[in-house]
Parts: sequence; structure tokens; C-alpha cells
Amino acid sequence: MKIICIGRNYADHAKELKNDLPTEPLFFLKPDSAVLPGNNPLYIPEWTNDLHHEVEVIVKINRLGKYIDEAHAHKYYDHIGLGLDFTARDIQQECKAKGLPWEKAKAFDGSAVITKKFIPLAELGGDVQQIDFHLEKNGETVQRGTTSDMIFNVNKLISYVSQYMTLKIGDCLFTGTPAGVGQVKIGDELKGFIGERQMFRTLIK
Repeated sequence: MKIICIGRNYADHAKELKNDLPTEPLFFLKPDSAVLPGNNPLYIPEWTNDLHHEVEVIVKINRLGKYIDEAHAHKYYDHIGLGLDFTARDIQQECKAKGLPWEKAKAFDGSAVITKKFIPLAELGGDVQQIDFHLEKNGETVQRGTTSDMIFNVNKLISYVSQYMTLKIGDCLFTGTPAGVGQVKIGDELKGFIGERQMFRTLIK
């Protein structure tokens, strides 16, 4: 399983981090070891002082595909989930300032929360670009988004990524995070929702 993450796919998020809006999709990978097992808490790594939450809608790939035409991309998914892309913001900024890759800020163990259950897209109305989602931290909504606000829609993302790497059954595509990312601290409780349906609960230790 590959974890393919899309960066800067919501304009307000790109602006809050003072990044330029992309002219084509920006993607990076997390290894399977990045998945936070089960309902385990996330222990903040000792090497970061600024760990951020980023809630994202996840599309699960259901067919093998390469060089997928955008018009046919909808055939490659039918289930939707929710997750967290944890980011060591201080480490990421250091790497970016030096012109270095920043996988160590994004791909560390436990940096990817993936819902256990994926919802059939048909249960959500059938339109992947009309999904509302939000993240609560300690009972307060800190991020809220709708997939209609994506800069690059899901079908465009699938088509684009498949030009560079083969998509396989079970691959997870993190589709970008809306504005409101912020620091997590020991003792925080994070809950992710699609609509009003709770998709995950993660504790920070």
C-alpha cells in the first residue's frame, strides 16, 4: 500500500502557510510504516517542538492503473475515508529553507491516521467533490472543509499521479487539508468527521 499525499490543494491553507498556489498538483509519499496502528495514541517524537494536525479526505484506489485519463479516473475509487497527515512543521521549515527534501517531517512512524472503515461514495451522495468534513481538537472545531474547494479535484489528482507511478488496489490518496492546521500537544484529543459521522479518534501523548 502506498500513501500518496497532496500538498497545498486548498487555497486558504496555502495562504496560511504563506505558500504560493500550485499550478499543478504537488504530491509526496508516506511509507506504510507511517500508519498509526489501530486506536493507538500518537507519541510526539522527541525531535520536534511543533507537530501539526492536518485533516484530509482519503480516496482508496480500487483498481490497478497507469496513465489514467481524467475522464475515466472515477472508475478507480468508490470508497472514501478520513485521516490525519501529521507534520513536524519546524523540521519541514528547516528542510525547505535549505532546499532539502522534507520526508522526515512528514513520513515518520505514526504520522498517518487512516480510518478503519471507508464509506461507500454512494452513501455520501455519489459526488466526491461535495463532501463536508471537519476536525475537532478537545471538543472544538479547528478545521472545516468541503471537497468542492479543492484546487485540483480528485479525478485530476488520480490522473496526474498515475503519470508518474502505477496506482495499485488499496493505495490511499490523501487529497489535501483545509485551513486551520495547528500544533498538537500532549493530552490533546483529535476527532475527525465526515458530515456528522465520526471517523476517527486519536489521542496525543
